[in-house]
Amino acid sequence: MSQLFNFDQIPGRDHTNSLKYDARHTVFGKQDVIPMWVADMDFATPAAITEALRKRADHPVYGYSIYPESMYDALTQWLKRRHHWHVEREWIVMCPGVVPSLHATVMALTQPNSQVIVQPPVYFPFFTAATHTGRQVLENPLQFANSRYQIDFDHLAQCASKSNLLLLCSPHNPVGRVWHQDELTRLLAIAEQHDLVIFSDEIHADLIYPDHQHHTLAKLANHQGSIITAVAPSKTFNIAGLNLSALIVPDAEHRKAITRVFDTLHVSAANPFSIAAFEAAYTHGEKWLDAMLVYLKQTRDIVSDYLVQHLPQIRLISPEGTYLLWLDCRALGMRDSQLKALFTQRAGVGLSQGTLFGHAGSGFMRMNIGTSRQVVLSALERIRLAISD
Repeated sequence: MSQLFNFDQIPGRDHTNSLKYDARHTVFGKQDVIPMWVADMDFATPAAITEALRKRADHPVYGYSIYPESMYDALTQWLKRRHHWHVEREWIVMCPGVVPSLHATVMALTQPNSQVIVQPPVYFPFFTAATHTGRQVLENPLQFANSRYQIDFDHLAQCASKSNLLLLCSPHNPVGRVWHQDELTRLLAIAEQHDLVIFSDEIHADLIYPDHQHHTLAKLANHQGSIITAVAPSKTFNIAGLNLSALIVPDAEHRKAITRVFDTLHVSAANPFSIAAFEAAYTHGEKWLDAMLVYLKQTRDIVSDYLVQHLPQIRLISPEGTYLLWLDCRALGMRDSQLKALFTQRAGVGLSQGTLFGHAGSGFMRMNIGTSRQVVLSALERIRLAISD
């Protein structure tokens, strides 16, 4: 199947207003950097999506738009086919991206100065969804032992007695965990005991490596009303710039409250091009995704082997999902500022610094391998030479 798609050939992205490429000097202080930081891929999006966008562009009026029922059908059928999850049409709230959804949910379901639980190291908007809306962050740090991250359930139960909202990342960005069913079941038991609502960010749910399985949290719940699930084709099909996602909100009062926040801000995600891409992705993107996952796994394994053979000072926390690698660089014995200088200035490789994801990320770096294998190997070689020097 992978032979139908050439992931080794990536289109040039310079001078396309790409954050990843055209902001290199701003972000890293130099242009000669292989960008492997922001979480979008360099692969050309599936041809069916490009064709849908082209077809929509052929109509020369780009006015206010509505969501067609065919788009909702594409989403619900995808969730049923890929995740065996039946979603009612009325549960779906269309949103202008997952990060705005995080903020809107916090504003809708918590009070100012209340505490919101996050599990660092975690994607940094989880923190700002609380702090930027006048709430407080209540940290339930993941436990790191035997090269694996786990949830500290005893501490989570303590946190749940002080908060009514947990922001869960599943699969987890940046550590790459795909939570097991028994872990999620235990999480749900704590939530039920303490009347805790869980916002489950599942936008990486389609990016799972073999021998692992994503479990939709809401599907496991006895009462789905306590779970709000974020889904999107953005990471799966490399269309993050089109800014369209969905929340699955079974509870009618929660839906009303979240919708009210978006209405208050007069925010609409109904863009004619994002709608066309969203529907095409979930309708026609499956073969492309399956092939891309084969390529991604091979790249992950190549990085793992390279580090063992040539860069033993850097340890890969083997990801179970996502195209993001969490690199343990603590054996280098450097401060975080020194790590940043090593990778950026000396190696010319632009990674995400671990401290972006909280204090627990100190000594780590995040690498995006959603690009051609040649680019990944070039970056690894640059790092090897920088360290050997």
